Amino acid sequence: MTAIDAEGYLIDPADWSEDLARRFAAAEGIALTDEHWLAIRFMRDWLEQHQVAPDARHVMKHLTQTTGAGRNRLFELFPYGYVQQACKIAGMKRPRAWSTG
Repeated sequence: MTAIDAEGYLIDPADWSEDLARRFAAAEGIALTDEHWLAIRFMRDWLEQHQVAPDARHVMKHLTQTTGAGRNRLFELFPYGYVQQACKIAGMKRPRAWSTG
């Protein structure tokens, strides 16, 4: 069993898998598309390189560069918020202080 905190975030991001992401997304009412996966995989790569979840502005920039999406696309993909949905689905620990930048 994968350990999650009281809010449903992974306790250890190393426990994350794409299957787990699909389960978390389904619980949030999100059917993952290629665009979702672009954001999620970018977040996972960032976490691996920097040992911290990326700020939303970095994910927005990545989506803009790879798809031509506008600044608000991240929030269209994850309508209940970057921290609430994207971070949870991508297997990040619950950020305690956050800038959506």
